[in-house]
Amino acid sequence: MTGSLFRRLLLLAVALVAITLFAIDRTLLGTDVRGRVFAIGLSSSLIALLVAFFISRSLASRVSKLKRLAEGILDRPHEDLGDDLGSLELSLASVAKELRRLLDRLRFENARREAILSSMAEGVLAVDPDLRVTFCNAAFLKAIGFRGATFEGLSLLELVRDTGLHQLLREVLASGEPRNIRFKLSAAYGRTFEVQATPLAMPSGRGAIAILHDITEIERLEQVRKDFVANVSHELRTPLAGVIGYADTLLDGALEDQANNRKFVEIIRSNAVRLSSIASDLLVLSDLESGSDPEPETISVQAVLEAAIVTVRGEAREREVRLVSEHIENVFVSGSRLRLEQAILNLMANAIKFNKPGGEVRVGATVNGDHQVAIVIADTGVGIPSQDLPRIFERFYRIDKARSRQVGGTGLGLSIVKHVVERMNGTIEVESQLGKGSVFTLRLPAV
Repeated sequence: MTGSLFRRLLLLAVALVAITLFAIDRTLLGTDVRGRVFAIGLSSSLIALLVAFFISRSLASRVSKLKRLAEGILDRPHEDLGDDLGSLELSLASVAKELRRLLDRLRFENARREAILSSMAEGVLAVDPDLRVTFCNAAFLKAIGFRGATFEGLSLLELVRDTGLHQLLREVLASGEPRNIRFKLSAAYGRTFEVQATPLAMPSGRGAIAILHDITEIERLEQVRKDFVANVSHELRTPLAGVIGYADTLLDGALEDQANNRKFVEIIRSNAVRLSSIASDLLVLSDLESGSDPEPETISVQAVLEAAIVTVRGEAREREVRLVSEHIENVFVSGSRLRLEQAILNLMANAIKFNKPGGEVRVGATVNGDHQVAIVIADTGVGIPSQDLPRIFERFYRIDKARSRQVGGTGLGLSIVKHVVERMNGTIEVESQLGKGSVFTLRLPAV
């Protein structure tokens, strides 16, 4: 079709021809000259009209294509205004408006994606086909201890010098299949991560994205569980072996041995008591860890310490250890009296058992300026090696296994103490010198 642009050009050309012929007719008087000039002018005008016709048709065709292209972007036709340039202007204005709307939506989606990825606890890393970093969130940068200003465009090995992660992403790029591994990331101070990597479609080709889950604490808890099961099995096996062995000895004829049968029965009873103590302490630990605390009560620290001293006085006398009551203020704390008494008794029993003849155990309680009650139990016993201090509150951890079994105990006492103090919103501190003794300090909020 020939649109308004063509019509305008044609009318303009016709007007120019008419004006030219009129000017020639008025200015030239000779008939022959006028006829020749008129013929030349008319021929030139016809040629100009033809040129204008083809140019306008070409321009009209291009304008129509641009209009259809704009309508195709919008996926809807616009009203034909009868003016190609006007319709094109309207279509382009609509395209610009739609592009602005799409750009705003894209910015919003990008900001939302950035917010989600930045708030994730898991580390996220994306690389292009050349293993250059295109994105990583704050959790990933924190895990690897990144100190630079920008990460975009860096190669993976420049950002993380860890061959395990590099090899995983290379395999994903090569195969196009998801992969996952578990490894220790040296850049993250040896923390353990489970990494899931999948292909990622990118304009430049196939990239990859990796999500890093920090499972260091899960592995630690799993190791604690395994150690606990192993230790419980070991602690139960020793007394059980004694019970079974001496029971078999009695059944094999030692019942008639008047000189030894009572001794064998006493050994069986001693091992049974030890089994009962282990079971009892395990139940206490289970209750403490489950958080099923009884209703808190106001506890007199002075009354608890005096009751504990009376309880262990007989054992102290038997082992020739002197009990010394230092300054004990009449202060109060909140919690379970039964649990606090158990914690104090465990500390005092250890101070007596691991002491030496002629040694002493000192007990005191004061309130400091922070309104904290400090309960101190100090001894002059064998002390604790410095390398063992960080682990003495672990379940079944023993410094000297031979001596621990000789003096008795389940290996759970200090673990119970730590749990009791923490359930009462307190802390426990220990200072010790090998061969000189130990000082345990319980700090609890006063009421």
